[in-house]
Amino acid sequence: MAHNDRLPRLTTRQWIGGFVAGFLATLVFHQLTLALLWAMGVAPFGPFSMTATQPLGVPAVFSLAFWGGVWGILFVLIESRFPRDHRYWMMAFLFGAILPSLVALLIVLPLKGQPVGGGWRPSLLFTAFLINGTWGIGTALFLKVLSNWLGGPRDAAA
Repeated sequence: MAHNDRLPRLTTRQWIGGFVAGFLATLVFHQLTLALLWAMGVAPFGPFSMTATQPLGVPAVFSLAFWGGVWGILFVLIESRFPRDHRYWMMAFLFGAILPSLVALLIVLPLKGQPVGGGWRPSLLFTAFLINGTWGIGTALFLKVLSNWLGGPRDAAA
């Protein structure tokens, strides 16, 4: 593999910034989009779940935000390859809509004893892709806000 094909090396600030951006995007963009879909009767589950998760008993929304932070680190690793024009935001949306959704549908749900793809219910699929896509946009926006702390301006499309 040629050097320019490798993923960028991240500084500690970039690791932390990616985590913070993904964590906050979960609490704001992901959960507010879910709240809107829930209010419209589209989403098959509601936002801001305080149900305790196993094994630590952490409220589900904070467990979800933690994993959003982990995804935020992955986002930072590859977003430098996104186009730096209006397509940047489309790529941010697609990153969130596709990758975390596929992992949730194909790995996480079966691990929790649910059917693969959640039974492929259209409302679940639509909800997953939309809330995770808005998470991607939110992560990109939070990264832009954090850009000075992360070591310079991000040249995402304005």
